[in-house]
Amino acid sequence: MSETPASWVPALGRIPSGLSIITARHGDATTGMLASWVQQCSFEPPMVSFAIRQGRPVGEWLQVGAAFTINLLADDQKKLIGHFGKGFALDQPAFEGLNIRTEGNSAPILNDSLAYLLCRVTGRVLTGDHELILGSVHGGALQMADAKPMVHVRKSGLHY
Repeated sequence: MSETPASWVPALGRIPSGLSIITARHGDATTGMLASWVQQCSFEPPMVSFAIRQGRPVGEWLQVGAAFTINLLADDQKKLIGHFGKGFALDQPAFEGLNIRTEGNSAPILNDSLAYLLCRVTGRVLTGDHELILGSVHGGALQMADAKPMVHVRKSGLHY
């Protein structure tokens, strides 16, 4: 990496983002991960994007056509950050003790999340040390109409 000017590193970190739990399904297996770089990226058709670190095992499951769910967190759901922030191996149970459901062949929906979006992977783009996953939105719901979304701001633009 080239020398980084200190003046813009804190500014880059101040780009706000929500915190979400991305859930994925591969056959009968399911998992979840904490994600902070999640954005809507198209109105028509409705599409979203999120970034995962290159080489993260769940990336193997997120091939074009795969189902995933974005579970948006409310600003008081810090326990879910702790639960998913530690990360899970693909063979570890990620949802023990959590209230979840599925709709058809969807990835798990957290019943206690602020909102959820049911999605399918439509593309992947390599972006430095992360990979951008693009997805079409085909369902979802606002589950906590009066809650505020959790917003994350980093001190540095070079690490979480």
